Amino acid sequence: MAVRAVRGAVQLEQDEAGHMDEQVGALLTAVLERNGLTPDDLISVWFTATPDLHCDFPAAAARKLGIVDVPLICAQELDIEGAMPRVVRILAHIESDRPRAEIAHVYLGAAGALRKDIAQ
Repeated sequence: MAVRAVRGAVQLEQDEAGHMDEQVGALLTAVLERNGLTPDDLISVWFTATPDLHCDFPAAAARKLGIVDVPLICAQELDIEGAMPRVVRILAHIESDRPRAEIAHVYLGAAGALRKDIAQ
């Protein structure tokens, strides 16, 4: 079994904890489904949030999905002028037999504009 990394992002409409839970939960669910994964396949997940998000930790959404025994960490994105606002990004380390080229990176909604080269 190989160790792979999968990326993803979602843009929130507002800085509100319930909305963050919903959107980050949808992102994590899509990453798992599109890559044929279960939470047992997760090694760790890094979450970043743009500096304009203050309502909650993005990792809290993972815990609410039942991802409770996977190391999770949150960090703040760089505050770059002109960057897309209210974005949560993930970098998940996974165990998968899929070749690297077949990993499905997930960019939901407007966040698809961030990585048109790999968004699916």
